[in-house]
Amino acid sequence: MRYMRVGEPGRERPVAFDGERYADLSGVTPDIDPAFLARGGVESLAGLPGIDVAGLRVGPPVTRPGAVLCVGQNYAAHAAESGAEPPASPILFYKAPNTVVGPYDDVLVPRGSAKTDWEVELAVVIGRRARYLDSPDEALAHVAGYAISNDVSERDFQLAQSGGQWSKGKSCETFNPLGPWLVTPDEIGDPQKLGLRSWVNGEPRQDSTTADMIFSVAYLVWHLSQFTVLDPGDVINTGTPQGVALSGRFPYLAPGDVMEMEIDGLGRQRNVLA
Repeated sequence: MRYMRVGEPGRERPVAFDGERYADLSGVTPDIDPAFLARGGVESLAGLPGIDVAGLRVGPPVTRPGAVLCVGQNYAAHAAESGAEPPASPILFYKAPNTVVGPYDDVLVPRGSAKTDWEVELAVVIGRRARYLDSPDEALAHVAGYAISNDVSERDFQLAQSGGQWSKGKSCETFNPLGPWLVTPDEIGDPQKLGLRSWVNGEPRQDSTTADMIFSVAYLVWHLSQFTVLDPGDVINTGTPQGVALSGRFPYLAPGDVMEMEIDGLGRQRNVLA
């Protein structure tokens, strides 16, 4: 099953797509929210009214999450282009939940920014509370689904003005386009076999696979559950591959630039810098 939310910000309606038709979920749930995810969503669209989504704004596929947890330098080649050794343990930082916007919404270049950057990432949305899981083998049963995430970053804020922590460069408004879909695990299969790609102004930037993650999705969910409680609706950004502007191979973003992100089975997003 695929879930999405359509409508103006703050007034989105929940929608499901089963590969054949779109159904309005408003009679089942007020939103794609933690309670809906914790119940396991819906198994069938039988009896649910259809909806025409053409021309409607697509919002992020889940309501504002309680937490956006991010894993840094989780691809060895990206760590190398950042000038760092691959981490021995997952690096964790947070983004403000209000950074999450729709997959086609504008992304705002922050005031005073000179180094706004893109990062295509596999987002993991939690469906069952994960607390002190015993092993990574338990982890994927706590996942509601997967989505495309763009961990937009301002590198000067992140590194030069950070005070030692990255969130200043990660939490600017609109800095986490998410979606268009939340795709359930049964449609994705192994999350470590997904290609992910990005483009800026139509030019290729990133082209990799989740097989190159240093720490797998299952390991990350298990590991993070040892330090914090993961609740339904929480989003985990699992890291980005090589090919960002921080590498020095590409210019940073400027107003008018267009970012596009794609992950196998999860669709495509497009955001204009404003």
